[in-house]
Amino acid sequence: MNQQTLKGNWNELKGKITEKWGNLTENDFQSAKGSTEQLVGMIQRKTGEAREAVQEYIDSLMSSDGLVANATETARQYANAAVETVQEKAGYVADQAKAGYEQTKDVVRQYPAESLAVSFGVGIITGVVAGLIMRSR
Repeated sequence: MNQQTLKGNWNELKGKITEKWGNLTENDFQSAKGSTEQLVGMIQRKTGEAREAVQEYIDSLMSSDGLVANATETARQYANAAVETVQEKAGYVADQAKAGYEQTKDVVRQYPAESLAVSFGVGIITGVVAGLIMRSR
């Protein structure tokens, strides 16, 4: 296990180690200063475990079956939650657009002449604004 991997996964590693050896404190982890050797030595001293057993456990956490797999699963869960949220919001937007369309259709049916006049006026104003913009370039 290299120092970069240890530092990148430090909080998750601390949590897993604390689950296994609950008598470790935050000060114990701080004394390790992100060093694999110091971490293994500190755990060995505090727990009485064999150095090889501690090293194997930490290596297993850092392997593809350990923290990397947990990180992958966590990312997958966040992605799935994001997809569900986007689908939910997209459905809401589609429902609102449909409701707006139905409301507009009802207004046009109820007031056809006024709707035509408003549409004509908006078209004229849009054309004038577009013409002014094009002319200024």
